[in-house]
Amino acid sequence: MSTREHWISTADRLLEAAWRWATPDSALLDLPGRPSKSGVLSDGLEGYARTFLAAAFRAAGTQDDRWLERYAEGLQAGMGGAWPRIQGHDVFGQPMVESASIALGLRLTRPWLWDRLDEATKDQAEAWLRDALTNVPAPNNWYLFPYTVAGFLESVGRGDAVTKRARERALDLLESWYRGQGWYSDGDGRAFDHYNGWALHLYPVLDAYLNNEETHHGERLKEHLESFSLLFGKDGAPIHFGRSLTYRFAAASAVALGAVTGHTPLTPGQSQGLINRSLNYFERYGSIGQDGLLSLGWHGPHEPTLQNYSGPASPYWASKAFVCLLAAEDHPLWTEQEEPIPEKTLAVPAPGFLIQVADGIARLHNHGSDHVKPHEGESAADDDPHYSRLAYSTKTGPTAKTNVADNHFSVVINGVHSVRRRIHPINAKSNWAASWYRPVFPSGPPMVPGLKVESVTIAHGRYELRVHRVHKAPHLAKVQETGWATELHSQLVPLHGWTGKDEVRAPQGTAYTPWVRVPRLTADVEGTAIFAALALLSDNEEPPLQASAQATPNGLEVHWFGQTTRITFGDNDIHVT
Repeated sequence: MSTREHWISTADRLLEAAWRWATPDSALLDLPGRPSKSGVLSDGLEGYARTFLAAAFRAAGTQDDRWLERYAEGLQAGMGGAWPRIQGHDVFGQPMVESASIALGLRLTRPWLWDRLDEATKDQAEAWLRDALTNVPAPNNWYLFPYTVAGFLESVGRGDAVTKRARERALDLLESWYRGQGWYSDGDGRAFDHYNGWALHLYPVLDAYLNNEETHHGERLKEHLESFSLLFGKDGAPIHFGRSLTYRFAAASAVALGAVTGHTPLTPGQSQGLINRSLNYFERYGSIGQDGLLSLGWHGPHEPTLQNYSGPASPYWASKAFVCLLAAEDHPLWTEQEEPIPEKTLAVPAPGFLIQVADGIARLHNHGSDHVKPHEGESAADDDPHYSRLAYSTKTGPTAKTNVADNHFSVVINGVHSVRRRIHPINAKSNWAASWYRPVFPSGPPMVPGLKVESVTIAHGRYELRVHRVHKAPHLAKVQETGWATELHSQLVPLHGWTGKDEVRAPQGTAYTPWVRVPRLTADVEGTAIFAALALLSDNEEPPLQASAQATPNGLEVHWFGQTTRITFGDNDIHVT
């Protein structure tokens, strides 16, 4: 079986399993499982819409309409009253998300579905979809949902001033969220995550492709893939970072779209290898259950990975990866031999990332992405483990919020550990990245006056040098740093400032293991002090790391691997030489 045939057969397998749970009128797919906060009616619409996207990419790519008759039947029943109305995001917003999948599905399958509908049904469909254009989206990638609905309506001759306004509004906001190097913030803050690929790039680039137009968004996708393509392990696992990770191999959709449209720095063989490994990874680790359904989780079911907006059909946003089927069977994406992505370390200043790929494991050192909106204050109660950690990888997931935090530097006051909320990037160059944050605490005052932590990560092969400077710590304060939470080999070696070393348990485990230990360093602190450690995540057991460090007037000098690295701290600035 060719790789393209495997993608087609996977789509068929997922669709067949999902359709066993359809209502008699085919309007809803009520998949079994934990309902989302939007309720079971919205969840049933989600089942229809997200599986429709897989069927639509399959039909458009293969010119085979075998799944579309039942979607046509469901569309008529849905427009006849079986579907909930589209309202604003703060009222009952999820149907707006699903309207984009339905609109895109209708656009992709127009010859087989839309063009065969009678005018009355078309009018009903337009009326339902138009509510997406006049209600308020969430203040992030959601604005691309009315953009996509408007694009479909215009493509079938039903555009007007309202559709034009929706598209212009979305594109205007998208420009304001662009930070450079192919990275968008998901809204007005600094949230950089997988939504870049499966939403912020996908919708405008695919829209232009379907319109047979050139767009500067294509060049941005190409630049995005320069760094994003490194965020997959040798085994195909995407980096375990950010929200909505239950969408799984949707992470590969940007890679596939780049290959389809030609907006990619990767060779066809590199693109093919990456998307195939990603799909195979999740198949191999049980994301598709014995019932043929995608489960809510990562490998299999995993509650801490989920958000409250996730319902039983939410994982089917993975359908976006089937955009690869728009590449015909004679496209170089399928005819060239698979190639690996070269391993490297890359600093990406725009999002504040340091990407380190070695020994088949991709590591993301986060010095710029958080989940705090500009208008929000910092609250420890809102700590999000999928954004606040110092580092993420393709072999480890963050520990649960109620367990010890992995890959975290915290200040401890009166026994209460601080969390890292708003992350202020300082710089990212060559093999290092730096940031600072103000520690906040789950109980007591939200801030300790003057308290600040500056952090820098320096990569060398598979190794990491982590250095932190604490400002104005009060009397009797303590500090703690943790390493990688994994069943693999994880080391955290003290170099400067640390006085205690042990391991701590995380009984809820991670998305990769049900129970895990985390290496930990501890020390007392008062005033201003510098702490340094070497960290390692590896598949294989390594001998203890050898390095030394000594203080300098403005920082630290570290001797490791036969070289000397100097970290110099200034006023809200850090230099590494």
